[in-house]
Amino acid sequence: MATRTDDEISVVDTHELLREFVKEPPPAIANKAITAVDPQSRLFIEASPFFLLSTTDSSDGSLDVSPRGDPPGSVLIVNEGRTLVFGDRKGNRRLDSLRNILNHPQVAMLFMVPGSNDTLRVNGTATILSSAPYFEQLKIRGKRPDLAVAVDIDELYLHCAKAFLRSQLWQTETWPAAGTVPSAGRIAKSQTGSKTPETVFNTALKLESRFRKY
Repeated sequence: MATRTDDEISVVDTHELLREFVKEPPPAIANKAITAVDPQSRLFIEASPFFLLSTTDSSDGSLDVSPRGDPPGSVLIVNEGRTLVFGDRKGNRRLDSLRNILNHPQVAMLFMVPGSNDTLRVNGTATILSSAPYFEQLKIRGKRPDLAVAVDIDELYLHCAKAFLRSQLWQTETWPAAGTVPSAGRIAKSQTGSKTPETVFNTALKLESRFRKY
């Protein structure tokens, strides 16, 4: 086993070398992905109030991971289980995810359910929609989204629970004490520095207050 070493840092830079450290998975694991939502995966997605959306911009290779949260059942399963649809809610207007989808429609989604150590992963091809027959179903508190994202499933599979078990994510006794994690306002002020007008810091505080009421 050999690795390229520079200044005492060993680099794994080939697929062959990588497999010297990690052996091939069993066939049942390697081939576990399916291309449509099965009945039990449907129940998991319908119970999930939160997922992570990963996108990339093929023009420069930049990546983005965006948290998405709505009440359970807000992600629609259509097209006989081959497509997932979610509304695009109001945010910071940077449009990182949507601009990436326009440039490179391949996306990944990671669904989570509070208290569950399992996650459901979806890789697929995304399309941005401004209307569709199911837009009424995407309403939250009576508000219809202006845009939605439809993801045609290429791969869907369950991910093991090891990360959650190791991190003890859902065990409240391991959570940081109240006030020890910086607030959004404090992080904004730290990131912008002293040269930034105080209005930026105040805006961050207002956003933080509004999100707490949501």
